[in-house]
Amino acid sequence: MLFWAELAVLLAVIIVGARLGGIGLGPMGGLGLFVFVFLFRLPPGGPPATVLGMILAVIVALSLMQSAGGLDYVIQLAEKILRRNPRRITILAPLVTYVLVLASGTQHVIYALLPVIAEAARKAGIRPERPLSISVIAAQHGLVASPVSAATVAVVGGLAQSGVGLPQILMVTIPATIIGVAAGILSVSFVGRELAEDPEYLRRLAEGKVTPPTAKVGVTATEHDKALGSCVVFLVAIVAVVLIGLFPGLRPVYTKVVEGVTETGQVEMGRAIMIVMMAAAAILLVFFRADPEKAVKGSIMKGGLTAIICILGLSWMGSSFFEGNQTTIVGAISSLVQSQPWIFAAGLFVLSILLFSPAATVTILIPVAVALGLPLPLIIGAYPAVNGSFFLPTNGTVLAAVSFDQTGTTRIGKYLLNHSFMLPGLVTTITATLAASLLAQWLL
Repeated sequence: MLFWAELAVLLAVIIVGARLGGIGLGPMGGLGLFVFVFLFRLPPGGPPATVLGMILAVIVALSLMQSAGGLDYVIQLAEKILRRNPRRITILAPLVTYVLVLASGTQHVIYALLPVIAEAARKAGIRPERPLSISVIAAQHGLVASPVSAATVAVVGGLAQSGVGLPQILMVTIPATIIGVAAGILSVSFVGRELAEDPEYLRRLAEGKVTPPTAKVGVTATEHDKALGSCVVFLVAIVAVVLIGLFPGLRPVYTKVVEGVTETGQVEMGRAIMIVMMAAAAILLVFFRADPEKAVKGSIMKGGLTAIICILGLSWMGSSFFEGNQTTIVGAISSLVQSQPWIFAAGLFVLSILLFSPAATVTILIPVAVALGLPLPLIIGAYPAVNGSFFLPTNGTVLAAVSFDQTGTTRIGKYLLNHSFMLPGLVTTITATLAASLLAQWLL
């Protein structure tokens, strides 16, 4: 009975924190931790220090790139591609958003692209629901494929002691998510009536509710060199991280003296990521005049700190709960998951719906999977299932896509779950997870 009471507290904290939104999950996790430690007398566990450090280092570099104009420059390039090929918008829009999120490690870039996608589709006479819905889903899967996203960093940290690093994870997730996005594009290619026949669009058009397109986002001629340079620095940092993962010999070997004994060690992958990203951040500050004040106030820093706070509270609470109930959890779940591997993927999907955060989800469940002794191909193959935040139409990118579609074709259904993102979300996530599972069995 005590276990079920503790589990009820854990679920209540997650549900209430998710409803509060923003950083709400973090403090609520702290409250749950207080209850576990001071009332239920569970061990305190500990926060994932390496994971938090890696996320913070990446966010610092990315925020400074944003303050130097790099993010706007990337978005400007994406806009040009979309505006020049409006008839292929349903294919190009999700591919562009996927690549941008993969390279940047954040979904924030999509907010500037959504009005461009909606406008280009409307001008081409294409139902905006089609490219908008799959673009939101493609952005979510871009996070899974990104080597610098908070979610991937959390997976790398969780599997650090298992002999699997970033290169092996990317070999599975990048092709699997591309396959998933391709399936998602096919699933929406013929959804709904054509725009010229849609009754809601015709009604809004008649009432004058369709307004002129918004202004384009970009950088001025004087800012071009600085913005381009900041993009190059961040890209080089990403390539360096991938190379260090591919070739462990690139990580420095050092010696230190402990109580008179000389010990030799090699820099861990997590610390190597932190060092590279912080060095990139310094280069952006010194050579490209990135504004530190602007970086701190920017959307990237805000989103990154929100993720860190949420992960700190939730993962620490989850660590306490798991350590206090490890025997019960392992005994009850191990045989079930090993006989029915899809249950772990289903767990990732369901928890991501509650948390609205792939990073927080994997931070909680990956250590459980490792403790259960689940095969590494199973764990990595299930990783794309962490994209369940589209299921309830409360995600920020989902709501933004609905609001930017002036035609009214992208909508939240009368019954809440029959919204525009359900079909592409399920098709893409299921396909990507199946593809990742097959690739992981083959490659790992």
